[in-house]
Amino acid sequence: MVTIRTLRATTERGSVSIWLATASFVMAMLVGVAVDLTGQVHAQQRARDVAAQAARVAGQQLSAPVAIRGQGAQVNAAQAVAAAQAYLNASDVSGTASITNGTTVVVSTAATYNTKILSIIGLRSMRVTGHAEARIVRVVEGTPQ
Repeated sequence: MVTIRTLRATTERGSVSIWLATASFVMAMLVGVAVDLTGQVHAQQRARDVAAQAARVAGQQLSAPVAIRGQGAQVNAAQAVAAAQAYLNASDVSGTASITNGTTVVVSTAATYNTKILSIIGLRSMRVTGHAEARIVRVVEGTPQ
């Protein structure tokens, strides 16, 4: 004779294993989201930092004759773009640099963060970008001119 206790034990066999496997997968994905989103934020900060530093380097490339005569501060466009591009190349970040109005350097960067854990579900990389501007200003006795 089969008792209720024996019948229940044989019909529920393995149910904890399915629950445990599902819960483990969900927990692994939550850890993956935390790890890879943190990595993406770090890559985003780096892209912005590289853009800012490239703009700073480009902003130091002044047109010497204009500056020496005291006529203001203008960026030497060719040297500035070349300096920004050299900085981007040294940082292994792709990007562009341009000059606006002869006094503003604009740098945009782009990079890719390769995921560590979320690649399990097919998300292999995340695109990050950065943008920075540096304005060249002549200041005389604390007053911009």
